[in-house]
Amino acid sequence: MEKFTVPQFIENEDKIISFLSVRQFLIMGGSFALIFVCYKLFSTIPFLLAALILGGGGGVLAFYKVNGQPFHLFLLNVFQTNRRPMLRIWKKEVSKKEWEAEERGIHEQQMREERERLAGLRPERHELSARRLSELSLIVDTGGAYQGDTADGKELF
Repeated sequence: MEKFTVPQFIENEDKIISFLSVRQFLIMGGSFALIFVCYKLFSTIPFLLAALILGGGGGVLAFYKVNGQPFHLFLLNVFQTNRRPMLRIWKKEVSKKEWEAEERGIHEQQMREERERLAGLRPERHELSARRLSELSLIVDTGGAYQGDTADGKELF
């Protein structure tokens, strides 16, 4: 039988610069580029505010994980769920009287169906002796190779 090497740590991304993966490097590079554009466009106070927001957002997107997923995949899932939710809820107002009547009818119908089902499915019970039980267990243990004793060509049940 051939042996195969099973890859380990497949959820870990390849690191290119010390602790940064390619994805993290690109996100942080984009954040720093936007911060540089803000530096050229704004004065000191608006620049600091924009740099704080862009740097924090870039850091969260690059390094923060939610349930083991990168944050940008989490955001994508949130947007897709809000745009097209999979769970559809119909909020029909039902009075208490209608609900109780429906519950009572369903319960009575289920009980009737259960009684009918059980009436036709009761098997006959056969009393088995200790000898017959040990013989049946031997048949099962041998996988059917041992056929068991028969009395006058009939099985002993």
